[in-house]
Amino acid sequence: MKACRVHHFGPPDVISFEDIPRPIPREGEVLVRVKAAGVGPWDAWIRAGKSVLPQPLPLTLGSDLSGIVEAVGPAVTALKPGMEVFGVTNRQFTGAYAQYAVASVGMIAARPVRLSDVEAASVPVVAVTAQQALFEQAKLVAGQTVLVHGAAGNVGAYAVQIARQAGLRVIATAEASDVEAVHGLGAQEVIDYRALRFEDAVTGIDAVIDLVGGEVQARSFAVLKPGGILVSAVSKPEQEVATRHGVRALFFLVNVTTAHLTQIAAMIDAGDLAVNVGTILPLADARVAHEMLEGSRSRPRGKIVLSVGE
Repeated sequence: MKACRVHHFGPPDVISFEDIPRPIPREGEVLVRVKAAGVGPWDAWIRAGKSVLPQPLPLTLGSDLSGIVEAVGPAVTALKPGMEVFGVTNRQFTGAYAQYAVASVGMIAARPVRLSDVEAASVPVVAVTAQQALFEQAKLVAGQTVLVHGAAGNVGAYAVQIARQAGLRVIATAEASDVEAVHGLGAQEVIDYRALRFEDAVTGIDAVIDLVGGEVQARSFAVLKPGGILVSAVSKPEQEVATRHGVRALFFLVNVTTAHLTQIAAMIDAGDLAVNVGTILPLADARVAHEMLEGSRSRPRGKIVLSVGE
């Protein structure tokens, strides 16, 4: 089978498109005939050797996928060959940029019926990250107010939609060109961060969902109410600064599970969540996708997805 491999860490040109043996599922795993694979910044971190997890070489890149169960490993009963599924390969976030991939049973679920494989492959990591940031990390409940930084991005767009569905008041930051679109996702207030400093516009926020990091993260402590929380999916906040402001702050890594994916799929099939695929490339163009991730090639907003042919 064909797969996009990395034999040593480095820039996008270390990705090779090559033939490797088809993997065999072990206990607790299934073999998925991959129809589409999502591309995300974590794939670039792994490729560059910057993953927070050990990544033995050589490896096949990719975590998000959509496809059809081809075979099941020993003792697997929850899934059957022929089932259409989506989700994540494994806790290492590797193996999806291939014609066939082994996936952990507990990290995939039935594909949303409203979505194509390309659309479904764009969903898992970013949607579950948004869901967990809001409810498992920030522990927000209906009626509270959340500020979402980077609301026009892939995670941010889901955070805005999921927050609104849960009855939260949503304030967001975005570029001027994205303000209307973020309003359309459900944000009651959208701040053009180039025209106005958000800390001059809002205060007393229950939680900040930080999807930007850097200076934006540092400035966000000032808008939280006492006892509020900053949750970052991009970098570790300064705990001393959080303490000084009388708030909490944390960084987390997403934990994609079947239960989370099933909840997301139900929201999609109910028409409560919109997906946004920006660029579709063939599997052989994974290197181009990573050049887009790093900005050496331009791309539209939305998720990059690799369409996997036979």
